[in-house]
Amino acid sequence: MRNRLVLPLSVSLALALTLAACGSSAKPGATPPPSTSATAPSTSGDPNKPATNVPSVSAKMICESEAKNDIYTEATGVRTISAFKPTWVDHVYSCNYVYPSGEVMTLSVKELSNEAETTAYFDMLAQKLGKTKDQAGIGQGAFSVKDGSIVVRKDYKVLLVDVSKLPANFGVPSDTRSNIAINVAVAILGCWTGA
Repeated sequence: MRNRLVLPLSVSLALALTLAACGSSAKPGATPPPSTSATAPSTSGDPNKPATNVPSVSAKMICESEAKNDIYTEATGVRTISAFKPTWVDHVYSCNYVYPSGEVMTLSVKELSNEAETTAYFDMLAQKLGKTKDQAGIGQGAFSVKDGSIVVRKDYKVLLVDVSKLPANFGVPSDTRSNIAINVAVAILGCWTGA
């Protein structure tokens, strides 16, 4: 049986999961190298690159097969059944994860141009979606919302893991959709380390 993260999510568990994300050869329970963390700034290129007319490499990662596999192993235990059809509208890169019984999880990344824009967008989502709880140790700020979804900021990007179309309990083994959202966010941030 697979082992998945179960709340409460501590910073140390979040950091350990980032090592297992995105095809890393690290084994669960392995000691992380000292320089790796979910909140570490990017080491390749400028992590605070302003938004452009095309999605960034890190934004596109949310809809690639590597992320799909990591989400399967680290968060859901259920494979998607359809190919991703990413969209890029108003600096938001997005795709749906469609599951066998018709359940849908949507991942999206809004790319912004500076810290003030990023903060304003992050705060707007907190109000619009109904922030319920801060999630410490994930990205450079994160919160859960009423439907169990999670919003995470990192650099000039805001990730939304929308689990509102998943049942209250989902996955193999079954878990709450809010735990699924947190585990997906941690897996994605593992992909973003160094991107």
